[in-house]
Amino acid sequence: MTDVSKFRMQPRKAHGVPKQTKRGKGAVGVRIQSKREDSGQVVAASHRSFLDHKDHALKLFSTSRFERVNIVKSGLPAKYVKVLSVSMHMPIDRFYRTTGLVRPTVDRKIRDSKLLNQDESERVMGIARLVGQAQNLVRESGEPENFDAGPWVGAWLQRPLPALGGKSPSDFMDTMDGRALVSDLLSQQQSGAYG
Repeated sequence: MTDVSKFRMQPRKAHGVPKQTKRGKGAVGVRIQSKREDSGQVVAASHRSFLDHKDHALKLFSTSRFERVNIVKSGLPAKYVKVLSVSMHMPIDRFYRTTGLVRPTVDRKIRDSKLLNQDESERVMGIARLVGQAQNLVRESGEPENFDAGPWVGAWLQRPLPALGGKSPSDFMDTMDGRALVSDLLSQQQSGAYG
C-alpha cells in the first residue's frame, strides 16, 4: 500500500488546483496543472512517468482511496486512455463503448495533451483498477509471474457471465455501481466461483 505521508500537498493557488508529488524510487506522483495552465501545453513529467510505468494498473489498484479520490478530482492525463487500451489489447472503439466515454471529446483532449474531467477520470480509473485487481489476485494465488492482466481483463470483460444474467462485464463498466459489481465478480474468480 502506498504511504500517504510521502505525498505533499501545496496550498491552493488562486485559479489553481493543489499539486501532489511523491518523492523516492518509482515515484508515481501527480502534478496537476492549474486551471490557467490547462490550456493544453504540457503533460507534467510525473504524469509521463506514471504512464510509462509497467505496472501502472497495479499501482492504481493498491493506491489508497484518499489518493485515488485526489487523482480523479485532479484528472488523469487523457493519453492514459490509449495507454490502457493498448495494454489491454482492446480496440479503442470497444474501450470507449465499455467505459461510456465520448470519443470525440477524449480524442481532442489526447491531441491537446489535456486532462480528463472528473467523470471521465473515474471511468478510466475504474477499468485500470480492474486490471490491477486481476494482477493482484494472480500474485496472491502464486500463479505464474508472466501473467499479463491487461489482455486477460480485456477478454474477460467481453465474455458473457451467468452471474450477470448472460451479459458481459463490459455492459456494466459505464456506471459506478456496475464497476463495483464487476470488481466483486472478479474477486470471485480467485475461488473459481464464476468462470
